[in-house]
Amino acid sequence: MMTRDVLLDLELDEEDDEDGDIVLDNFGQMVGSSFGTQESQLDFRSPEFEEFNGKPNSLYFNDGQRRIDFVLVYEDESRKENNKKGSNEKQRRKRRAYESNLIHDGLHLEATRSVLDDRLVFVKIHAPWEVLCTYAELMHIKLPLKPNDLKTRSSAFDNFNWLGKVLQVDESIIKPEQEFFTAPFERSRMDDFYIRDKETFFTPATRSRIVYFILSRIKYQVSDNVKKFGINKLVSSGIYKAAFPLHDCNFSCPSEDFTCPNERYLLYREWAHPRSIYKKQPLDLIRKYYGEKIGIYFAWLGYYTQMLFLAAIVGVACFLYGYLNRNNCTWSKEVCDPNIGGNIIMCPQCDKLCPFWKLNITCESSQKLCIFDSFGTLVFAVFMGVWVTLFLEFWKRRQAELEYEWDTVELQQEEQPRPEYEARCTHVVINEITQEEERVPFTTWGKCIRAVVCASAVLFWILLIIASVIGIIVYRLSVFIVFSAKLPKNLNGTDPIQKYLTPQTATSITASLISFVIIMILNMIYEKVAIMITNFELPRTQTDYENSLTMKMFLFQFVNYYSSCFYIAFFKGKFVGYPGDPVYWLGKYRNEECDPGGCLLELTTQLAIIMGGKAIWNNIQEVLLPWVKNLIGRCRTVSGSEKVTPRWEQDYHLQLMGRLGLFYEYLEMIIQFGFVTLFVASFPLAPLLALVNNILEIRVDAWKMTTQYRRMVPEKAQDIGAWQPIMQGIAILAVVTNAMIIAFTSDMIPRLVYYWSFSVPPYGDHTQFTMVGYINNTLSIFNIADFKNRSKGNPYIGLGNYTTCRYRDFRYPPGHPQEYKHNIYYWHVIAAKLAFIIVMEHVIYSVKFFLSYAIPDVSKSTKSKIKREKYLTQKLLHENHLKDMTKNMGVIAETIMGAADNHLRPKLE
Repeated sequence: MMTRDVLLDLELDEEDDEDGDIVLDNFGQMVGSSFGTQESQLDFRSPEFEEFNGKPNSLYFNDGQRRIDFVLVYEDESRKENNKKGSNEKQRRKRRAYESNLIHDGLHLEATRSVLDDRLVFVKIHAPWEVLCTYAELMHIKLPLKPNDLKTRSSAFDNFNWLGKVLQVDESIIKPEQEFFTAPFERSRMDDFYIRDKETFFTPATRSRIVYFILSRIKYQVSDNVKKFGINKLVSSGIYKAAFPLHDCNFSCPSEDFTCPNERYLLYREWAHPRSIYKKQPLDLIRKYYGEKIGIYFAWLGYYTQMLFLAAIVGVACFLYGYLNRNNCTWSKEVCDPNIGGNIIMCPQCDKLCPFWKLNITCESSQKLCIFDSFGTLVFAVFMGVWVTLFLEFWKRRQAELEYEWDTVELQQEEQPRPEYEARCTHVVINEITQEEERVPFTTWGKCIRAVVCASAVLFWILLIIASVIGIIVYRLSVFIVFSAKLPKNLNGTDPIQKYLTPQTATSITASLISFVIIMILNMIYEKVAIMITNFELPRTQTDYENSLTMKMFLFQFVNYYSSCFYIAFFKGKFVGYPGDPVYWLGKYRNEECDPGGCLLELTTQLAIIMGGKAIWNNIQEVLLPWVKNLIGRCRTVSGSEKVTPRWEQDYHLQLMGRLGLFYEYLEMIIQFGFVTLFVASFPLAPLLALVNNILEIRVDAWKMTTQYRRMVPEKAQDIGAWQPIMQGIAILAVVTNAMIIAFTSDMIPRLVYYWSFSVPPYGDHTQFTMVGYINNTLSIFNIADFKNRSKGNPYIGLGNYTTCRYRDFRYPPGHPQEYKHNIYYWHVIAAKLAFIIVMEHVIYSVKFFLSYAIPDVSKSTKSKIKREKYLTQKLLHENHLKDMTKNMGVIAETIMGAADNHLRPKLE
């Protein structure tokens, strides 16, 4: 293909289009390029069209020499069915200007029409050696200096060869990457770098990253003296339909080209395929193919999953302890005993419509509660407080090792501003450090205004979530009355429906399902709102952008996902008053109460529904939807045709991952991490569910990235970003929430107080410590005659000679001088709960801070390797520099001596 000329000076004629913008129109005179050679002089137009050469997996231009580093796709306006001349012409001018400026920057372009749809045009982009070198220096990309002779990787399975062979990836299939000493590339020191072959010195991932850097900064339009540029805006406005780097081959079979590394095929075979589910991830190959940003995500997810094994084992052990000892639960036996629970008449839980009911109808739920509300729950809550600290500290060490192995130790110093930020830099200020002028997008006052607007928008949406939670609470209060009126009212609890579907259970399940639906709807809406707010905020770098979006999204998701759980755990049943003086919401709805065993079982139900529903929903979104979309797309495009399609066209019909695709993967896992840690005291099986989900999640994510999505632009990343401090915050909060769940949500503290203080004299009648009589002593008595008119209804049917009912509280009985006031048992329980929270928090926090101090973030060996490599790299560069200087000095000395000899020789003769 002929190399097109490029434009050094664009003479812009201002032409107002329909939107009032100024579009590049007349392009001036074509002159030679600073990159490559000029062969002829052409007018500005799209790249010359070349016919497809018939090689479906070719990664090169038609000449077979220049590698395709990026592909742009657009629809030819002249062949559109609904051809709107004005709009199409404007798009065509912008695209022509953009492509001309790409060539001005030295890129090579080649266009090919689609094999299946001749309206589609694929513009293939190649970056020549000079362009790669120029931008590698500008982007401070680290490149190899010499092979690294230090041992940098050690396997945890070195002492277990048999286990390593089973779990490790076969090195004969995926060969280990050669280690190099690296340094930021400089063209002036090109001879110092390990350049064996110019074609392979820059990896395909690095080439794509450089080209994307160029594409993101090339201008295509001028409007009100503001330059508009970047491929992202062109794609979002429809001028281009897609922009992506190519996969290197088909995932299901290797390429016939012997020069192709077949990395996609290897990743599918050894990573994404279901038969590899038990193997460790090939992190180095993932990093090489997709970049450090995706590599660090899968490294973190894999490490998190490994740590969940221990948590899941302990959680299952605690669950089995509760399950095996459920028949020894004395208080549950009393609830189910017809002579105890069957003779206890409970007060109505709502006004007028709710009936009196016998305690033994909650027999089933009390037996289930014994499984979760046991001594094992306390042990597991303490264990998880330590486990989360160990996970975070050991992950920091692992992350430091990856920073060294992947050359991202000093990445933050190299990051360039986002093109969207650069485009808005119109204000000139004096830099406080350099005392030189620099451009910024807005003044300090403008920055404050934007911060206030963004904070107000986030606060509004958080208040909207709180309003939805209040709506769910109102639903629970009103629907509880309906279920109480509609469900059977047999006092004996012998009706099979009433036995398993109590008003509390029906209300809890329906409210949890509705809460889950509302959570998912608000989630989808706020995702778009959060992106809009962050775009308005205009962070400087991509890392700043993602960290800002991360904090906004997580703050919203925290309230969205966890608010209902916080309500059940810490508010429901805590402020209900007593039957003679109940507390009302909004002066109308009577506050709902917990079952006699507490709200712990309802919290467990809520967690199971949200975690299970979220996992099912995410799998539908991540697996089914991309597969169905790709299937429909292939059916539409192929339509029975048996034509061979090139690699770029095959990739075009895959789904777009999006730049924030990885962000949502992190968000999904961090929300799960919150469920596993914040409320684990109520659901010890949560780590097991998370473990199973994560084992599948790793392979599902791998499968969709290698088979269903276009290849993402490789990006650098030093760590997991803002997710690290978020996890640390969750870990600190988890200690408080689990201590409060045990103290206020479960019945463990009241049972312990009864066992040690109120079962024996002076408060009890038993001669030894026992749980016998716990139910009778912890349910207060209320005189039916003391009901207020507002609470009276027609629930007296079948009551017989009973004149009193029982309710869940610690109050004096009627007739007592302080009737219906809190009794001594209540104050003992409150004191014990507060003491338990203080002791548990201080013990766990002391252990956490000791572990944080004792475990360094960077291991000693990693620190030594970093210092050693830095020393050797500086020594190598310094020695090469001295060699060059010595060589130059020798040449200069020889030149001087030769000149002197020539000058003196005639005189001597």
